[in-house]
Amino acid sequence: MSVRHALLALLGEGPKYGLRLRQEFEARTGEVWPLNVGQVYSTMQRLERDGLVECDPEDAARPGPQRTYRITEAGAEELAAWLRTPPADDAPPRDELVIKVLVALRLPGADLPALLQTHRNHTIVRMQHFTRLKEHAADDLALLMVADAQLYRLEAVVRWLDATQARLRHRTPPGPAPSQRPAAGAPVPPEGAVR
Repeated sequence: MSVRHALLALLGEGPKYGLRLRQEFEARTGEVWPLNVGQVYSTMQRLERDGLVECDPEDAARPGPQRTYRITEAGAEELAAWLRTPPADDAPPRDELVIKVLVALRLPGADLPALLQTHRNHTIVRMQHFTRLKEHAADDLALLMVADAQLYRLEAVVRWLDATQARLRHRTPPGPAPSQRPAAGAPVPPEGAVR
């Protein structure tokens, strides 16, 4: 998520001071993405430096928490361009769960089916949380959309865990480690022969 652009969007509604920006950011995202107040102020400083926001002239001498910011014309153009631009489809982000499963796959003694089930159970609990959140936020469209996005993402995780579990049930045992394979061009002993 681009905190920079989310803050520009909040300022697109009208001038706001830093603490209010943080509160509104968290409220609009269903408090799924907590935001450190220091991150708000450092982002606002960069936005001001880049000419995308400006401080209210009466607040210029005040310290950060008391300054009111407004979006500039350049900031509004930057925000509009960001909204129109699809997210990058570069390399997929590193996914800690996928990395754990890949590491456990080759780790002697790792109980991969148990690991998958543990993560599946945890993910189901998170899904239940967002389902309950939707029940209590029936009138908050933004919160409903955040909950839906999280539920769809978590559902994809469960589906991946289930598919991985199925692959484990149907996999053939791995071949010999590279150090145990015969060198290229070396004679291969017949099956059943003792090496």
